[in-house]
Amino acid sequence: MASLATRPAASAPDGTAAAETGLLTARTADAYQDLLDQVTRDVAERLRTVRAPSVGPDRRRLEQLVEGVDLDGPGVGDTAALTEADSLYAGNAVWFHHPSYLAHLNCPVVLPAVAAEAMLAAINTSVDTYDQSLVATLMEQRLVRWTAERIGFTAGDGVFTSGGTQSNLQALFLARSRAERAADEDRAALLPRLRVLATDAAHFSVTRSARLLGLSENAVVAVPADAAGRMDAAALREALTALAAAGALPMAIVATAGTTDRGLIDPLPEIAQATRAHGAWLHVDAAYGGGLLLSRTRRHLLDGIEHADSVTVDYHKTCFQPVSSSALIVRERADLAATAHHADYLNPAAEAASEDAEPNQVDKSLQTTRRFDALKLWTTLRSLGPDAIGDMVDACCDLAAEVRELLAEDPDLHVLGTTDLSTVLFRFRPDGLDDARTDALQPLIRRILFHSGRAMVARTTIDGTPWLKLTLLNPETTLLDVAAVLDLVRATGRGLLAGSRLAAPEETR
Repeated sequence: MASLATRPAASAPDGTAAAETGLLTARTADAYQDLLDQVTRDVAERLRTVRAPSVGPDRRRLEQLVEGVDLDGPGVGDTAALTEADSLYAGNAVWFHHPSYLAHLNCPVVLPAVAAEAMLAAINTSVDTYDQSLVATLMEQRLVRWTAERIGFTAGDGVFTSGGTQSNLQALFLARSRAERAADEDRAALLPRLRVLATDAAHFSVTRSARLLGLSENAVVAVPADAAGRMDAAALREALTALAAAGALPMAIVATAGTTDRGLIDPLPEIAQATRAHGAWLHVDAAYGGGLLLSRTRRHLLDGIEHADSVTVDYHKTCFQPVSSSALIVRERADLAATAHHADYLNPAAEAASEDAEPNQVDKSLQTTRRFDALKLWTTLRSLGPDAIGDMVDACCDLAAEVRELLAEDPDLHVLGTTDLSTVLFRFRPDGLDDARTDALQPLIRRILFHSGRAMVARTTIDGTPWLKLTLLNPETTLLDVAAVLDLVRATGRGLLAGSRLAAPEETR
């Protein structure tokens, strides 16, 4: 295969030599096929041979490797550049498919979606306007309607986004727009009065979105949770009443269907009832729990979601899609009009108002240029069917239940509370260890495992207490796989305790 550094120049129409550009065209189609063969062979070999989630993040070594690459020098050619990328990136990546990766909301990805990713990258469709995308726009719209129907929106609409953070931002923007339309006052007077209600377990993007939308510093009001960690509906009603009495205006309530730390689903029917009584916007952040829309055994956990005004769904969490693949879905199509802005060079207002207006997705999106990420989900649904995806989600949730049972019988590892999805919080705490030393050990255990590369778990803090966290999003991971990681946690903790005893002065031992 000829690389960019060695390929002969092509002939221009006038017979002169054309400059070699490396563009993907009819002329370079064979080279494209060869390059993808090289990449897929290299990645497939790594998938076959990796023995741990990572090689261990020696940051100084990685910094040296990155800084040692000359980005201003002459090109080395396609083959050499991709071989280097395999060594630098793939050789030092974190592998989410490995059964000892149990840390964050990262899932292994299904084959048809990965193949579709290659297709959409090569064609490079932008789904901002119909004249750039044609059938891609129609396919995305169909998937949006399909998701809306799964939620229970009979006439819903929406748009694909880069992820839950963008979806949550747009949802709160729509809520603010509705509040502005309903209020009989100008924006400068209104914004300081607007409030967003959510629990402390809501995603951090809620608070950041409120700041980006120009709301006041105290705009996000924390609603107390119940003993399990879900939003307390009675406390929500009390908070709404108190805000109204103080002259504040509840702009939106954000319910979470799958909290990041504990995988809990807020009581959606009760929250919807309280929200309606105060005329506020109800947004359900189901970035994590949206996969339950496909579950044949747990769909009922999302009962009440059909009463929301907007819903965030991250297909790249629990539908096993490559990043990014997310959507914001709204119950009323007209609410998306607040996002629209018309430019003569892109989506002229006159054309948008015509009887046969082109379906320009940019009218609904915060983004302009936007990848055709919907293709991945489309291909997955056609290949596997939604029931198979739902069964994979259920397998992850079932595994979490099994792990919790295992931890409940472990004298050294203590499990916290419950979950509706696939997260498990626990602590290494053998008998006789006091609170202070237990608290100090948890982040050290995580860090040692992280730097070893052998296993990856996450950590968080609940009510001031540090916990280790397992996020189980691999339906092929087994209880034995998780038990092996728990053994590493236990061994690491005991090693730290033994080391601290040896380091202590003799009179304190």
